[in-house]
Amino acid sequence: MSQLSSLYLFAYNSLQALGWAISLTRILSNFVSIQSFAGAYASAGELICLLQTVAFLEVIHGAIGNLLLSGGGRTHFLLAIVRGLDEVIRYPHYALNCVGSSPSLITYLRYTAFIVLYPLGLAGEMWLMYEALPFIKAKSLYADFFAGLPFTYYNFVRVLLLCYPFMWLKLYLHLIKQRKSKLGKQHKKKKN
Repeated sequence: MSQLSSLYLFAYNSLQALGWAISLTRILSNFVSIQSFAGAYASAGELICLLQTVAFLEVIHGAIGNLLLSGGGRTHFLLAIVRGLDEVIRYPHYALNCVGSSPSLITYLRYTAFIVLYPLGLAGEMWLMYEALPFIKAKSLYADFFAGLPFTYYNFVRVLLLCYPFMWLKLYLHLIKQRKSKLGKQHKKKKN
């Protein structure tokens, strides 16, 4: 990877890490002070939307070969906390890898925190889909798009809810394997 590319990726990942750290700090501090899930989430909502919008660059990074980059109420609050924690770990790891010096603690957190964070994220996402079902049905959401298909968006989401844990499990097991591979290499380095 060229020095310019490494510098760009370092800056991108560092700014994402900073943005997610600010979001997480805003959410937690506002929740402590106002004791409201919605208010706490709203305090960082615009920044989270900006960070998520800018994250489209990660698709472009992957497409051009920079493979170091990937990807309401109590549930929204939980998902924002889980996502914030995940990103505050992930982006510094990627940024520091760009300059060839990710500390072992950050690498360990990168390949360990998901063990707790991903199941919480799965539960939150599934709960949001489940909670959205009455709204989807009442509003005939995406009826025009699904008009030519033999099923509705409502039925699609119901089937997705049934399949989601199985699709997630495949990713989760892949991450466990990746964890073993990455942390095993680190452990071997320390022994030598």
